[in-house]
Amino acid sequence: MGLIVNRPSKIMLSDLLDHLELPHNTTITDNKPLLFGGPVAKNQGLVLHDDSLGGEISIAIADNIFLSSSTDILTTIGQGQGSKNILVTLGYSSWQAGQLEQEIANNDWLTVTADEDILFHSTGQQSWQQAASLLGVDIELMPNITGHA
Repeated sequence: MGLIVNRPSKIMLSDLLDHLELPHNTTITDNKPLLFGGPVAKNQGLVLHDDSLGGEISIAIADNIFLSSSTDILTTIGQGQGSKNILVTLGYSSWQAGQLEQEIANNDWLTVTADEDILFHSTGQQSWQQAASLLGVDIELMPNITGHA
C-alpha cells in the first residue's frame, strides 16, 4: 500500500469536516487541501501526521510519522489539538504480492527514507523534486520521453 502525497485536490480539509458534520474551530483546516492518495478506495480517508495524536488510533510507519484511518483523528484535528503537520488523503495505491518489490528491482522507482520536512512542508511538484535531490538526482534534467535503442 502507498499514498500519493504530491497531488492536491480542490477540496479543502474544512470542506471534508463540514461534510462529515465534525466541528472545527481552527484555521489549519481552511487552507489545507485534501490529497489524491491513489486510485483505490477513493472515498477512504487516511491521515499522515508527525506525532501520535490519538495513541491507539494511529500507527507508526516511520520515525515520527504516523498513519490513521480513524475519523476520531479528524475530530482531534478539527478541535485544533495535536500536530499541525498533517496530510489527509482520499484513496490509496496498492500492488499485488511481490509487484512493488519487482518494480523497485527493475529501477522503476526512486526510493528515499521518509523526510518529515518534505512530507509536511513541501507541496506538489516541489516535494518530489526535493525527494529526488536526496539521492543527488535533479528531476529537471531527466528527459520526459523514452525510447528504445
